[in-house]
Amino acid sequence: MPQTELPIVQSPMAGGATTPDLVAAVVDAGALGFVAAGYLTADQLRDQIASVRERTRAPFGANLFVPWPRKDTNVEGYAASITDDATRLGVELGTPRWDDDDWAAKLELLLADPLPVVSLTFGCPSDAIAALHRVGSAVAVTVTTADEARKAAAAGADALLLQGAEAGAHRGAWTPDAEPVPLATLLADVKTLTDLPLVAAGGLEDADAVREVLENGATYAQVGTALLRSPESGAQQAHKDALATPAETAITRTFTGRRARGIVNAFIREHEEQAIEAYPQVHHLTRPLRAAAAKAGDPDRMALWAGTGHASAQDAPAAVIVRSLTQ
Repeated sequence: MPQTELPIVQSPMAGGATTPDLVAAVVDAGALGFVAAGYLTADQLRDQIASVRERTRAPFGANLFVPWPRKDTNVEGYAASITDDATRLGVELGTPRWDDDDWAAKLELLLADPLPVVSLTFGCPSDAIAALHRVGSAVAVTVTTADEARKAAAAGADALLLQGAEAGAHRGAWTPDAEPVPLATLLADVKTLTDLPLVAAGGLEDADAVREVLENGATYAQVGTALLRSPESGAQQAHKDALATPAETAITRTFTGRRARGIVNAFIREHEEQAIEAYPQVHHLTRPLRAAAAKAGDPDRMALWAGTGHASAQDAPAAVIVRSLTQ
C-alpha cells in the first residue's frame, strides 16, 4: 500500500459518486483515494485515471468489481412488481442481463498502465492478483468475514479491506449468502489471523469512530458516506439532502439484486418482500428508473446508499472532511 500522511482511505463509490475531483482532493489532503471502476467501460476507466492524473501527482488506486459466475435468473415477476414505479416516472424498465462489468478489458488496462494499488471487490481471483503483482501494483482485497480474510491472505493480498455490516452501498461479500458482520467483530477476528495491513470500513463518520478502529488494530480507516456531501462528490443533490437527516438504513436487494445498505425509502418498503438475488440483472432492470428518480429529485425511488452514521456526513470540501477525521 502507498505511504500516506493520513491513515484514511477514500471508498471507491461506483455509479458517479466518486469523481476525479474527489479522488484528487482526497490524495492531495494526504489520504489514499480510489477511482471507482465499477459500471465503467475500460475506455471510461482510462479517461477517469487520466483526469485524476491531470489534477494531482499524488499516488492513487482503482477498484475493480470481480464478476460472479453467470447465473440466468428469471426476473419477470420482480419486474412486474416495480413497473408502476417506472411508469410514474415516465420511463420503461431496462433490459435485465448478465455481464462481467468489462472485467478483462479493465484488468488489461491496469496491467498495461499500472497504478500503485488496485483493490478488488466481490471476490479474490488469485491469477489477477499475481498479474497485478508482476507489474508492481499492490492489491487490496475486500473481505466481509474472517473466512474471506483468511483466503485473501493465502491468495497473496497485500492488504485487507474489512467491510463491516454498517457500511453503505453494496456488500463486498464473495457469495450471496455471506451474513454481514459488525465491523468491531470483524476487526477483532481478522487481526488475530494475519499481519497484513487492515483497512476498516463501515459507519466511520467522525474522528472518534476513526480513532477507535485505529486503536483496535486497523492500519487505515476507509470512509465513503462521510464524503458524499462534499462539493467534489458526484452524488445527486437529493441524495446529499437525504444524508443530512437521521434516518433508518437497511440492507436491501431491491435496487440491484445484490445486498446493499441504503436509507429506507418508499421503494424499499414497498418492494423488499419481492426483491430477488439477481445481480447484475436487477441493476440493469432498475437503472432507467433510478436515473429518472434522480433527475426528478425523487428520493423515494432513488438508491440512497448510506452507511449507518450518514447523519454525521459534513457539507464541506473533501480535504476538510478528510483532515477532520484524524483530529
